[in-house]
Amino acid sequence: MARYIHLSRKKRLIKKGRQTKWAPFWIIPKIYGVGRRVHPGRHTDIKRNWRRSRTKA
Repeated sequence: MARYIHLSRKKRLIKKGRQTKWAPFWIIPKIYGVGRRVHPGRHTDIKRNWRRSRTKA
């Protein structure tokens, strides 16, 4: 394992980390209406986990 992470790799990992967040909370009422309770993770584009799936970074 490398002792130092290069800047380019760090930038790629930062971008991947941003993509794994849930959708914003206001998306759910906008799509389904106020009464419906749905998890915001359902509307996330890219679902990644450091254990389950790897990146090419």
